[in-house]
Amino acid sequence: MTDELAFLDAVDQRELVTKGEMTALELVDAAISRAESLNQELNAIIHPRYEKARAEAASATGPFAGVPIVLKDLDGALAGESCHLGNKLLKEMNYVDTDDDYLFAKLRAAGFIPIGKTNTPEFGLMPTTEPEAYGPSRNPWNTAYSTGGSSGGTAGAVASGIVPLGHAGDGGGSIRIPASACGLFGLKPSRGRISMGPELGEAWGGLVVRHVLTRSVRDSAAVLDLLAGPMPGDPYTAPPPGRPYARELGVDPGRLRIGLRTHAPSALAETDPECVAAGEDAARLLESLGHSVEIASPAALEETSLMSDFTALLSTGVVSEIEHLAKLVGREIGPDDVEPLTWAQYEMGCNYSSGDYLRAITSAHAWTRRVIQWFTAEVDGGQGFDLLLTPTMAEPPALLGDLVGTTDDPWRALGRATPFAAYTAPFNVTGQPAISVPLYWEASRDLPIGVQLVANQYREDLLIQVASQLETARPWAGRRPPVHA
Repeated sequence: MTDELAFLDAVDQRELVTKGEMTALELVDAAISRAESLNQELNAIIHPRYEKARAEAASATGPFAGVPIVLKDLDGALAGESCHLGNKLLKEMNYVDTDDDYLFAKLRAAGFIPIGKTNTPEFGLMPTTEPEAYGPSRNPWNTAYSTGGSSGGTAGAVASGIVPLGHAGDGGGSIRIPASACGLFGLKPSRGRISMGPELGEAWGGLVVRHVLTRSVRDSAAVLDLLAGPMPGDPYTAPPPGRPYARELGVDPGRLRIGLRTHAPSALAETDPECVAAGEDAARLLESLGHSVEIASPAALEETSLMSDFTALLSTGVVSEIEHLAKLVGREIGPDDVEPLTWAQYEMGCNYSSGDYLRAITSAHAWTRRVIQWFTAEVDGGQGFDLLLTPTMAEPPALLGDLVGTTDDPWRALGRATPFAAYTAPFNVTGQPAISVPLYWEASRDLPIGVQLVANQYREDLLIQVASQLETARPWAGRRPPVHA
């Protein structure tokens, strides 16, 4: 029963409790047993909370009462729980959050039971999860390879069947990259769709959004319905959907006009032939479903200003992270307190003035309008495309150690990281919703290679409709990685 239970999605697990076939405590106990069996090999969960989870399951209420979940040790606060952000100083002092943020409070109110918090790179800065503080998370498809980042611990826990879904965040691809690396479905919502509060209004100049990693499209849609919507004090919010996202499952989107791009934006990286093949394979599948696919993409993706604006927003965000760390530990932070690349990005960020930051924001917004024009109806002066299709990453999953910097050469890590975020980061700048869909596996090593679909602003509904089509046409739920429950 446990093996079958492990790969039921959250909706199916909820139904077991609703029908009285299992109790909430039994669901949680089974997930804890899987975690205890697998986590030593995967290093996905770094803060187990098993006894607390059992106690909470005993009195769980809500639409997902008793469904186990993991929470990323970043991108949110859970009262009474360790929060180390992948940093060794916070690990040494065992910093503990004092309040729930809105996202975690909503998950708890829905009845989800967190069984632990998951591994993440320091401050979420890398597309791999290999922090000095906790060591690497290992990919259940091949433990020599990265789970991606920054939500890599969550991806490993979900892909291996420990839990059906897990909390994640995305500032440059950190939902979509681990989804691609671990064969999962990952939806990055629109900017402002899910509140960052109450502690934050935005992070990294609006680049960061939060949601979950799942194995099924319907789980992602169901959780988006729970989490979406404005909260008190939010500086901005996405417009509400016309109906619940769960109702978009199985809805015919009609014949869509889709552009295909298999060369990286701004010539940031060479795209591996396997990743090109994944994009072309998805294009053929979409055509077989009745959609029109052509080689096309926004001209603005060729512009080099994209990288300079993204770098300014990210590195000044790191300055804010270091200042926050200093407040938490009660002293100034030096280069020995963080990883080499983190300190290098901090020093870079310190070189930007307030005027530089504002100019980067203004430039990013102008660039966004040029990208969005491609998705605008032709009668309104746009090119009338519904979706953009790309590989999620320019390379297959990386070997562990390949994306790690050193004190002597901290920037090597960033250079090697670029291919893994080249296709995803532009849409953190624009704030558009985007998904990674697990449709393709590399033949030689059986490693997953995801494809990305990007929609116009606030069109998560369209992405869910198309993802549901793809999931039906080429189901991925039956695939099991070698390391699984």
